[in-house]
Amino acid sequence: MSQGADQGDSQAPQHRNDMYGNVDMRSEDDPNVSSLIPAATVVLVRDGEAGVEVLMLRKNSKITFGGMWVFPGGKIDADDYPNGEVDEKHIDAAARAAAVRETQEEAGVTVDAEDYVFLSHWTPPPGPQKRFATWFFVAKVTGAMNVEIDDGEIKDHAWLNPAEALANHAKGGIDLVPPTWVTLYQLSLKVSADDVIGYFRQNTGLTYNTRVVPAASGERVAMWKGDAGYDEWNPDVAGERHRLAMPTGGFVFENTVEQY
Repeated sequence: MSQGADQGDSQAPQHRNDMYGNVDMRSEDDPNVSSLIPAATVVLVRDGEAGVEVLMLRKNSKITFGGMWVFPGGKIDADDYPNGEVDEKHIDAAARAAAVRETQEEAGVTVDAEDYVFLSHWTPPPGPQKRFATWFFVAKVTGAMNVEIDDGEIKDHAWLNPAEALANHAKGGIDLVPPTWVTLYQLSLKVSADDVIGYFRQNTGLTYNTRVVPAASGERVAMWKGDAGYDEWNPDVAGERHRLAMPTGGFVFENTVEQY
């Protein structure tokens, strides 16, 4: 099996927001790989003075994704499924219901599930750590909105311009996990909230089945379908790029494959 570094080299230097943990495993069938936990999140966008703004919440430092700035969201519960019956046929409805519920619980904001537009789906690489397979939705909000956090699980909130949030992350001012970073990058390319919603209504959101491998240079690289090194688990293969390099000095996104 070809790869960018020895398979056992999980000790490559990691960026502080590289959430992927042990990446020595290659298959979901490995008995040491943890089961995926279905989850959902919603990206609430509005128009601000500097363009698009996104509601972001800062997690309590003592819980999963502690200290990270995230979008409202969480685990999909059995009660989120129609009739309370867990059924893969109804996972989209359950994901939407979970996103509505979590946004109410975490931010005190209610947005109708019918206003949610599918944005993306993220699956982390195989590994022993807790793993969330997450549905991302986006919805536009208008007018005055009173955001109420519980000061428990959520410690702070802010409406952030995506480009400014990425710049702040690059300076070490805020913490963002890779799916949040890439989503903010997508949004930073849009000029208004209507532009965001229109784009994702017309274009099917991407599916990110993530593979993380240390490159020969030592930095860990998250790759997605279309990247030249994806099938071989080898970030050093020359060719097309669809990846996020995660050196300790900052995230670097490369894409020559997908439309963003």
